[in-house]
Amino acid sequence: MSDSPSLSDWSSELHQLVGASIFTEGNDVPLAQEAGVSRALEILRDARRRGGNIYLVGNGGSAAIASHAANDFVNVCNLRALTLTDPALLTCMANDYGYAHVFSEQLSRHARQDDVLIAISSSGRSPNILNAVSVVRELGGLTMTLSGFAADNPLRGLGDLNLYLPRADYGLVEIGHQFILHHLANVLHREGIPAHAQ
Repeated sequence: MSDSPSLSDWSSELHQLVGASIFTEGNDVPLAQEAGVSRALEILRDARRRGGNIYLVGNGGSAAIASHAANDFVNVCNLRALTLTDPALLTCMANDYGYAHVFSEQLSRHARQDDVLIAISSSGRSPNILNAVSVVRELGGLTMTLSGFAADNPLRGLGDLNLYLPRADYGLVEIGHQFILHHLANVLHREGIPAHAQ
């Protein structure tokens, strides 16, 4: 008999984790969950109104989550969303500047003050993600972070809005991040696209 959790156990753990999600604004100012979701939606709506870009970055599974979210944001939310994972450019930046700067070097050339960065890292410790956030903040853009694992991970305190999932399990944290990004896209989609944005 396997010691692995059943599908029912796994879904219950995900439910509990999403329910335990912690939002903070700026440097650890706590927000209630619905207030955190509302703030995230406000950031995305404002970017759409201003014509700003939404950049999404992550590594591995988090990169896949970033790509999926970018697809939803573009397709059903009318947002100017994109990832920074073109293979040729990514390897160029890694070769010339080191992997820790693959996103920050691109953002230093593309990001503007009206833009938003969504930085996804389960551990909250990936140097290339931390550097990306630093560059966008320096340029005057807004940053949203999604992290998990240790409560004191460095990414958690860097964003204008931070989402933290208190669990050290890649699978659950990644699915939790995807679930919340899907929720944001669903809300924006159900609101409809403003006539001036069509």
